[in-house]
Amino acid sequence: MREGPGGYEGEGSTIAVIAIVIAVVVLVALVLLATRRSVERRRRERERERERLRDEVAGHRQEAEAHTVTATEKHDEAEHERETAAEHAAAAERHAMQAEERERRAAEAEERAGREQRAAEFHGERAAERERDLD
Repeated sequence: MREGPGGYEGEGSTIAVIAIVIAVVVLVALVLLATRRSVERRRRERERERERLRDEVAGHRQEAEAHTVTATEKHDEAEHERETAAEHAAAAERHAMQAEERERRAAEAEERAGREQRAAEFHGERAAERERDLD
């Protein structure tokens, strides 16, 4: 190599190349660091979202279980109410039949009362006639 006024002739260009290489290496390292941070941040965000979804799933499962228990209780309650309603309907039917029977008996008693009243009037008139015959 040839010597220039300040040393080697290619010395300036070599330093420039080294500076450019160092700058490129630093730039690549910064880009890799920024990329790594961005990837890590996105990973944490995804993990937080997954945790939020797990909590939401757990809440929905708990609600589903509570509603299942309530539905079972309400089904049992409905069954009990239907049984009670059937018992009341049967009792009402018996009472209706008893009421009809009592109404029939009342009508018969009313009819007999009418006959007895007519018989009493008839015999009262006969007694009055016979009393007149005595006089």
